[in-house]
Amino acid sequence: MSERGNLVTVLLTALMGLVLTILPLPSWLVPVRPAFLVLVVLYWSTMTPYLAGLALGFFAGLALDVFQGSLLGEHALALSFVTYLAVRLNLMMRAKPVFEQSLYVFAALVIYELLLWAIDGWTGRAGGGALRWLHTAVGALVWPVVTGVLGRFHAAR
Repeated sequence: MSERGNLVTVLLTALMGLVLTILPLPSWLVPVRPAFLVLVVLYWSTMTPYLAGLALGFFAGLALDVFQGSLLGEHALALSFVTYLAVRLNLMMRAKPVFEQSLYVFAALVIYELLLWAIDGWTGRAGGGALRWLHTAVGALVWPVVTGVLGRFHAAR
């Protein structure tokens, strides 16, 4: 597949991740919804770091800020930092089996949520309590499914 085709695939799957992240759900289901956009950005930043790097993380986070109505730049900063870690550690993460990748993803999601929690604290907005951290574990559990689905959209070089 050409470089342009890969970019279109990355952007379309990121758009699908954004839709799945902002899709309205019943209130009892919201705490267990994984951050699909973060998972998609982590996948592409790990598997194609030169194509989907910091720019994808920043603009995806900015889109999430706009659609969720949160503080502008909050998700952009957190997602950019996590994307930087994914790009930096991509070779180490790709060499691991999917179970160990899930542990890396869990750590990345915890860092992402810690940054959001710190920004919320600095701006004086109330935190979400203990349920705020539940989706990090669910995201790590969903990671093998994400890699299976997104792995079909590109061929390894």
